[in-house]
Amino acid sequence: MNFGIKNKNVLVTASSKGIGKAIAEQFAAEGCNVAICSRTKEDLINTSLEIKKKYGNEVIWCLCDLSKARDIENTIDIVNNNLGRIDILVNNCGGPPTGSFLEIDDEKWRDAFEQVLLSVVRFCNLVVPGMMSREWGRIINITSVSVKQPIENLILSNSLRNGIVGFAKTLSNEIAKYSVTVNNIAPGYTLTNRLYELAVIRSKTSGRSHEEILSDMSREIPMNRLARPEEIASLAVYLASVQAGYLTGNTIHVDGGLVKGLY
Repeated sequence: MNFGIKNKNVLVTASSKGIGKAIAEQFAAEGCNVAICSRTKEDLINTSLEIKKKYGNEVIWCLCDLSKARDIENTIDIVNNNLGRIDILVNNCGGPPTGSFLEIDDEKWRDAFEQVLLSVVRFCNLVVPGMMSREWGRIINITSVSVKQPIENLILSNSLRNGIVGFAKTLSNEIAKYSVTVNNIAPGYTLTNRLYELAVIRSKTSGRSHEEILSDMSREIPMNRLARPEEIASLAVYLASVQAGYLTGNTIHVDGGLVKGLY
């Protein structure tokens, strides 16, 4: 299928590894001009070189701490200076710390708010006006299956990622008339470093190995396996496509059937 996005300019945040990296790769495979950012220079360089080797695309990379407004502004400036504009914005970020309600203090709430929710608001503030003036754009937010079905011991993620859903739905209605769409992807358990870290944390409190924890996660899923990052990325590319131009304000979970609810 021709998605109609060849030569479009794409920024994927937190994209030097995991789901973000897989998304950047699939956009490069579609012939897009790709920019990536994260906090780790070495990972950014390695990822940009890997994508160039696979697809021949030069990749713009930027150091960016998503919790810092100045880093976000600098990232947008670098991408605009190199590519001219941003047509597709994929807001992705690492998960905030684990913990129950009584374990999370005000500072952790503030830090998670800036990293998870305010980063999305800040990037959109800088990108949406240009999309509106050109009357075309795609915003895709990577959240978590926790927005559909909260995950134990992840109160920060459960709370703040749902804030993204509310923000995205409101924004989508405000800018739909400009042919700018806003959608969310809610991945289920996916084979990433984040999932491995969660399994290690659970193993410390349960007395079981992290391998057993990961196996248990797989058994919770009707498909009886964990997702691959590429399976999340394929939906991101579709949501950015011309064919998905009438699809906005939605949250789609990619979870192998994990969510038990009807919606």
